[in-house]
Amino acid sequence: METQGVFCILFITPTNYYYKTRKKNSFPPKTYSQKTSMDLRLPFSIVFIHVFLIFAPVTSQQQPSASENAAVMEAFAKSITSPLPSGWSAAGGMDPCGLKSKWFGVSCENGKITSINLRSRSISGTLPSEIGNLVSLRALSLQGNSFTGALPSFRKLAALQQIYLSDNNFTSIPVDTFFTGLTSLVAVSLDRNPFEDWVIPDDLSQSANLINFTAMNSGVSGSIPSFFGEMVSLQSLRLSYNNLVGGIPASFAGSGIKELQLNNQKTAKLSGGISVLGLMPQLKGVLLQSNNFTGDIPDLSNCTSLESLNLRDNRFTGVVPESLSRLKSLKDLTLANNLLQGPFPDISPAIWKDVSDANNNFCNTKPGPCDWRVDLLIKVAGGFGYPVVLADSWKGNDPCAKWIFVICDSQENITVLNFGNQRFGGIISPDLAEIQTLKTVILSNNNLTGTIPDKLAALPQLETLDVSGNNLTGKIPDFRPTVTFKHSGNPLLGQDLPDRNDQTSITGKSKSKGDSIWIPAVIVIVVVVGIFGLLCIFIVCYRRRRRRQADLESSDFKLVDIEHSAGKKSSKAVTSKADDASDNMLMSVNTLRIATDNFNKSNILGRGGFGVVYRGKLPNGNVIAVKRMECSEIGKKGSTEFEAEIAVLTKVRHRHLVGLCGYSIEGQEKLLVYEFMPQGTLCHHLFPTGGDHPPALNWKQRLIIALDVARGVEYLHSLAQTSFIHRDLKPSNILLDDDMRAKVSDFGLVKLAPDGKHSMETRLAGTFGYLAPEYAATGRVTTKVDVYAFGVVVMELITGRKVLDETLPEGNSHLVPWFRRVMIDKDNSNLEKLIDPVLDIQGDDDDLKSVHGVAVLACHCTAREAHQRPDMSHVVNVLLPLVDQWKPNAAVYGDGGDSFTAGIGSNQNLTEMVKGWQECDDDSLIEFDGMANTQIRMNNELSNAR
Repeated sequence: METQGVFCILFITPTNYYYKTRKKNSFPPKTYSQKTSMDLRLPFSIVFIHVFLIFAPVTSQQQPSASENAAVMEAFAKSITSPLPSGWSAAGGMDPCGLKSKWFGVSCENGKITSINLRSRSISGTLPSEIGNLVSLRALSLQGNSFTGALPSFRKLAALQQIYLSDNNFTSIPVDTFFTGLTSLVAVSLDRNPFEDWVIPDDLSQSANLINFTAMNSGVSGSIPSFFGEMVSLQSLRLSYNNLVGGIPASFAGSGIKELQLNNQKTAKLSGGISVLGLMPQLKGVLLQSNNFTGDIPDLSNCTSLESLNLRDNRFTGVVPESLSRLKSLKDLTLANNLLQGPFPDISPAIWKDVSDANNNFCNTKPGPCDWRVDLLIKVAGGFGYPVVLADSWKGNDPCAKWIFVICDSQENITVLNFGNQRFGGIISPDLAEIQTLKTVILSNNNLTGTIPDKLAALPQLETLDVSGNNLTGKIPDFRPTVTFKHSGNPLLGQDLPDRNDQTSITGKSKSKGDSIWIPAVIVIVVVVGIFGLLCIFIVCYRRRRRRQADLESSDFKLVDIEHSAGKKSSKAVTSKADDASDNMLMSVNTLRIATDNFNKSNILGRGGFGVVYRGKLPNGNVIAVKRMECSEIGKKGSTEFEAEIAVLTKVRHRHLVGLCGYSIEGQEKLLVYEFMPQGTLCHHLFPTGGDHPPALNWKQRLIIALDVARGVEYLHSLAQTSFIHRDLKPSNILLDDDMRAKVSDFGLVKLAPDGKHSMETRLAGTFGYLAPEYAATGRVTTKVDVYAFGVVVMELITGRKVLDETLPEGNSHLVPWFRRVMIDKDNSNLEKLIDPVLDIQGDDDDLKSVHGVAVLACHCTAREAHQRPDMSHVVNVLLPLVDQWKPNAAVYGDGGDSFTAGIGSNQNLTEMVKGWQECDDDSLIEFDGMANTQIRMNNELSNAR
């Protein structure tokens, strides 16, 4: 039928032209009417009628009629369970494009539906398959609702340009047909939907005009499609918090991508190098944190528009390129928690940065040159591609201080480098020849390629060079006769030289008959030395085993030597749930009895989640905290919490989480051993009882404590290998060290975080006053439960009040609603009602602004609806610039925040920061709320607390 229609149009072109022109302009063109007689018009009109009748069926397939529009929208209205948008009707027969139609959010052109916008209307329901019949639809905006079920196919919607479906509960996406034929797409947003695992299909490559594709936290798996790099219009690609594996495609080189967010993959994570970034000159923002990327940071001098770069929590090695400090556009730089080496980067003060050396291995803690030996060894490691094993172990500015594979003489000259059997790739760096004191270099049994640098032959003290078992090529340097050179297992090495009979030792002389005597002698010596070594190992192990029952021999308790005693058998169930590391942390009850003076009451520090916490002291002088489960608490619940705490703390290590040093299980005794926090709990400092009144915390200390706690919880939520929810965050579970730095403790109620934004149902646990409303009401838990509790803790830090104070009038006894009521009034005089009187900061404008900023953040964190609360990464980014107000030293910062995710810089005020994290959770680069709407929502939200 379609072919016949096209043929007839070509046959009667003049009449068809007349029809179209008349429809558009309401009168025939003069040129046509002047040339056409009345005799000709009638036959052409008759022909036109026949053609129209023939062509009409084809047109009906292309453009929906009013009745079809009505049928589609009737099906859509019926699929909505609540609330039905204003003007919508499921009764049928109502044309949404009619003159009197008032269907909310529906826009039409020429009687055809072109846009449906139901953004953030709290609508529940499903999306019917009939929506795929709206062939003129250009924009579909359903973000911020509660739609469920599977998405229908959009394959007929060739005109569709914008798809906004983020922040719903859609469960699956028909990848075989969803993107088929969508050649007009400009923006796609699928963020935060609990989709079943899906792979981005090749059909999306047909959308050549695509500018923005975002599918964060939406179940995307597989690898990143290479076709994204071939889309000339693509500017923003956001695929964070998914299950992607592999690396960044090489096709991204030369692309126009400006915003690249691949951070926080949940399972195997992204890996490999990132050299391709140096070939993406349009980049403005890059988020790659919390993955397994390796290798060095590339030269980014071509990225002249780069504003934000976050590479923290990966395994990057090598030296930070100097080009970063010369990028005039750069505003935010985060490199914390990697294995970077060399000199501490000298970054411009104008750039907000976190290059903490906590897990990085810079030679110094501030900018300045490294020891010349360190420089040379790092260059040697660069030839191997900066292996992780070297980056993880080469720390400090003295290579003779127990650097692995490095041996020095008494004058601290490097004499031996033994890199044998490490499977290193890469080449032999010519810089190796600059270490003039080398006597022995062992590079055997690796995967080295390239040639042997000629300069090595000039090393004045070289005695042995072993390169056997590699893939080296080229000629062999002319070593001195006294140098023992081993090179077997390199079939292409030295082929242009005279046959050396694959000799394993070159001394400048041909093999002699003495070799037949020398080789057996070496074998005998090796065997004797091996037997002697095994005997020594046996003696050492035997003595250690005898001594372990008495005390712990570790010089650092965090690396305590753990004994496996009577509790080993009973611990099997626990260790099966924890990391393998937990099996190496088992301690004897007797050791802990001695350390705590048989659990003397005078050593009680307080009560934890399931028992009493004691202060203990080991024979080596280390002070510990021992949590002992009380006999009355032992049961399924107590054992579960005990095992949960071990399982969590053997998987997470962070400066703002209390570290587990060991545990013990013997009969009814269940003990956990922690690092000792000398200043006790935050609760003790905010709400002192009895005669013990520690000095009041000043505002700076409280602000830094808030940041420390935020970082610890952020790590639990999104930066650890497995994501966790604490569920019991409160001042008594926040511990302080001598510097008043905070660590989160008590992990007995921790749960694994669910995938995506959806929640999981649990047994209600936690502490009254700190429970998020949705958790207290339904028992369903997400990471936003911890965000709420954090907001309550921040309110306590500001006010010095407990979450529930029954001594106050009933209307003011509950901290959260009272705090939010006061915050509705923006007058600073009213703000001062919130501030703890002991702070004495009234009248200090800077401090009042800081308190106000933190107070607004606390209100956002305690929002009634979970989706209105920020993530902890956003909280960190709001607090960081406020802490920076006092210009603390590098130790204050520790590991950094997602500055680019929040879209903030150190020069932004809190309003801009709040807008930043709200925009980060928005749906596209094209549509954002105005700040006025954000403020209105905030005021309405605060008003609801009354």
